[in-house]
Formats: sequence, C-alpha cells, structure tokens
Amino acid sequence: MLVPPIVCIRPGRPADAASIAGVYVESWRSAYAALLPDAMLVRMSAANHTRDWAGQLARKRSADGIFVADLASHGVIGFGSCGPARPTSLPHAGEIFTLYVAPEHQERGVGRALLLRLAEGLMDRGMGSALVWVLSRNPSRFFYEAMGGRKIADKQERLWNGTFRQTAYGWEDLRLIRARGGEDD
Repeated sequence: MLVPPIVCIRPGRPADAASIAGVYVESWRSAYAALLPDAMLVRMSAANHTRDWAGQLARKRSADGIFVADLASHGVIGFGSCGPARPTSLPHAGEIFTLYVAPEHQERGVGRALLLRLAEGLMDRGMGSALVWVLSRNPSRFFYEAMGGRKIADKQERLWNGTFRQTAYGWEDLRLIRARGGEDD
C-alpha cells in the first residue's frame, strides 16, 4: 500500500522534537513490551527524549539525516534517522539508526516511505550501502527483509542491565530499497 498523499515525508525541524519523542516512547512501549524490561519502558520519558531530539535537530550534521512522516490532520506520525555507519567490521557505509511509526499508523506504507527517504538521504551523501540493527526478537525485523535487507550479522549487547541479541540487516546497494519502495505491502 502506498502512503496516502496527505502524509508528507520531510526533513525534521527543531519544532518536531516533542512529536518525535512522543512517537519514540509510544513505539518503544508498544513494540518492545514483551522484549525489554517493563521498568525500563515505564521510565521512558517523552520530556527527556524531547531534549535529546532537540539537540540532534539543532546540529546541522545530525539533522541532515532525520526525516519525519507528517500527516496533515495529525502532525508527526513517524520518523527515522540515518548517517555514516558506526564502526564495525561490516563494510556498509551508512546506517539507519531509527525508524518508528506510531502504532495506530502502522501497516499503511509510512515505514516504507520513511525507509525509502532515509536510503535516498544516504545516497545523496555518497553512501551507497547501509545496515540497520534491530532486536533479534522484534517482529518488525521482517519489514527489513521485505524491503530487500539481508541478515548479515548478529551480536549480543549489554543494555538496560540485560544482554540482548541484535541482528543487522544490510543492503549492499541502497537502490534495492528504491526498487522495493513502490511495491504494495
């Protein structure tokens, strides 16, 4: 399914920080309820995340890789961020750091449109390949496979007083995302 024309995928702005933080916290609590400690999810604060996102959006280099899905009648309903890949032994130039859609707006093509825009943003910055790390038990990982991502690595990471398995999905050629971007869900 294609994104309805009333959803605009655009660069994030400093004024979007609170909306991004709201989607972030809401999405984490929904997606990770059975995967992460309840206490950690309950402690998440939209106010704290608003400060974090405001800082990122204020920095030109970071802000260049933040995009939002803006629904005309609702405001920001999703967002994603990307940039140069963090150091790993993997050869991918870019990385998708975040991609979240408010639970009530999922399964409508918004995530697909955001991923496409993130891939275009990386390609615009000269990065033709990318990866994304996801919790290995997160059912949303299948979205990345549907968008042409290949499982390329696993790692154990210590987070929030626990150890969690993460899986990397990668695209050697980001044009593969563009090729999948127009397909129906």
